[in-house]
Amino acid sequence: MPYYEYRCEDCEQLNRYFFSFSEYDSADPDCKRCGSPNLKRRIKRVVVAKSEDSRMDSMMDESTLAALESEDPKALGKFMRQMSGEMGEPLDDEFGEVVDRLEKGQSPDDIEAAMPDLAAGGEDFM
Repeated sequence: MPYYEYRCEDCEQLNRYFFSFSEYDSADPDCKRCGSPNLKRRIKRVVVAKSEDSRMDSMMDESTLAALESEDPKALGKFMRQMSGEMGEPLDDEFGEVVDRLEKGQSPDDIEAAMPDLAAGGEDFM
């Protein structure tokens, strides 16, 4: 069952109620503190599910593409951090350090030289 939040217009108390979807249409809650029926519904953050493709498309505007094509390490680091957030996958410690270094302007080649364990197996990490 979802919960719904209301703020009392009389005493400003925040009230939270649990209603089923069918109960919500007929619900007529009163303030838990003062008993007033003068409540105003508060709309909380809404989560919208997006596909992976949709999330990637929303990140690919012209300025992002231009920055990535310029091979600017700061732009690459910013993009990688944003992509991590969009995908809901937190950066692990090692990858977080790479992104931090990119955002500070360090080149991918310099990062790879400073962190040789990144390219285990002989593959480039970027």
